[in-house]
Amino acid sequence: MTVNNRIDRRFQALAGKRRSALIPFLTAGDPDPGWTVDIMHSLVAAGADVLELGVPFSDPAADGPVIQAASERAISKGVSLSLVLKMVSEFREQDQDTPVVLMGYLNPIERYGHAEFARAAQAAGVDGILLVDCPPEEMAHLGGELDEYGLYPICLVAPTTTAERMKKIASQARGYIYYVSFKGITGANRLESTSLDKPMAELRAVCDLPLAVGFGIKGPESAAAVADVADGVVIGSALIEQLAGAGSQAEACSLASDFLAPIREAMDNSRL
Repeated sequence: MTVNNRIDRRFQALAGKRRSALIPFLTAGDPDPGWTVDIMHSLVAAGADVLELGVPFSDPAADGPVIQAASERAISKGVSLSLVLKMVSEFREQDQDTPVVLMGYLNPIERYGHAEFARAAQAAGVDGILLVDCPPEEMAHLGGELDEYGLYPICLVAPTTTAERMKKIASQARGYIYYVSFKGITGANRLESTSLDKPMAELRAVCDLPLAVGFGIKGPESAAAVADVADGVVIGSALIEQLAGAGSQAEACSLASDFLAPIREAMDNSRL
């Protein structure tokens, strides 16, 4: 059994303040590998509670065009899983508190080796792993290594997930559940928060983990609406679109901060 980690501590602290977690997603190495760590720090300074760091992959089937393009840009600049772990390690030199979740696909971990990856991820300061193409049945094969090194498997639940499968996923997940707000790819459509009431209630009936919602959240208004019903708000494509045009590290950090700070404010105001 894993020990209480940063993810648990962060959600416990937020629950005590009646705040919902703001969880930005950033593709590691985009727009430039040398900027990623400073962008991560800028996001935290602007109000991020948990960071999801995307591991670039050549065939990101679950991602929409924005994140696919970000992955392609990062890969073209030599970003690999090993380099992503180095970025996390560098981030930890200044920030020992903010949880970092690696989000990506199983293939890079298969190539790295399950045990080797888990050991390296723990050493770098990673807290959780979210693999979008790894169902609970397959995650079980990786789970032993993750558990040994204190890494949490973050699991996805979709609108099409049956109640029985929700129970299975909930039994294996740690840290928080990532609820995909609608069927499709990242960055598509806009989220209607009223559609979340029923699935949130169904999930809470079988799971006592915090529930984070992603896909379709574009800015302060939609984030605040989701914060009213969920324990966490994940925002990715809209942030990556902001960063794509940055011409320098300083500009990228400024864009990240200027984008996220109003979202944090709106989420906090929605809980007043």
